[in-house]
Amino acid sequence: MSGNKSSGVRYGMVIDIDKCTGCTACSVACQQENNVPFREDETNKVRSITWMEIYQLDNGMPYPEYRQAYLPRLCLHCGASPYPPCTFVCPVNATHRDEDTGLVNHIPVRCIGCRYCISACSYHARYFNWWDPKWPKPMEEMLTPNVSPRMRGVVEKCTMCVHRLQLAKDRAFMEGRSELEEGEYVPACVESCPAKAMTFGNLLDPDSEVARLAKSSLAFRLLEKLGTEPKVYYLSSQDWIHKLADKVM
Repeated sequence: MSGNKSSGVRYGMVIDIDKCTGCTACSVACQQENNVPFREDETNKVRSITWMEIYQLDNGMPYPEYRQAYLPRLCLHCGASPYPPCTFVCPVNATHRDEDTGLVNHIPVRCIGCRYCISACSYHARYFNWWDPKWPKPMEEMLTPNVSPRMRGVVEKCTMCVHRLQLAKDRAFMEGRSELEEGEYVPACVESCPAKAMTFGNLLDPDSEVARLAKSSLAFRLLEKLGTEPKVYYLSSQDWIHKLADKVM
């Protein structure tokens, strides 16, 4: 973890690459849950917005030694102390880390579109809105009511479905509880994974499944040498995937 103050909660994720089939269910669920806009022609990936990107990896060997894997990449919600790189460069404090949860949030209505955070992000996990969001008329009635669409000229990124956290807290409050139980707050991507390759929870809770998996000998983090302290861990039993972790982005 990092040296920042702790509330006893640091939400994070573990993704088992050996289980991931590359089905993109997590990416589709993310798009739907968070009202991520799309265009009729998505071939220009420089202009598209995909909070959950699925990378295809291979070991570079010829058949029959050829091996392939899929790596889902979302915002890694870096825990670097004192600040993650993206938050440090923002001139209007539109992005910050919530020290109660460890989640790196972004406030679109405060964003001025300078895109410094995009340049500072080591994982290419932030996106700029080049156009106002637009959906086919039937889809406009199916948007998630708890997530505001972002306007043209601002940056956006994965929030770990923070609106679900707030809803879980509201339910707990109504039940007279001050703390959430494991499994009450789960992002859409984790919930949708048919292979159960994704685990989410409090990394500081030694009894949580996510904390146990993060300490596995098979666990690694992307570009860990940069010291960004990402709170998304990956699992793999394949050495070639571990070796790619420092240059996959």
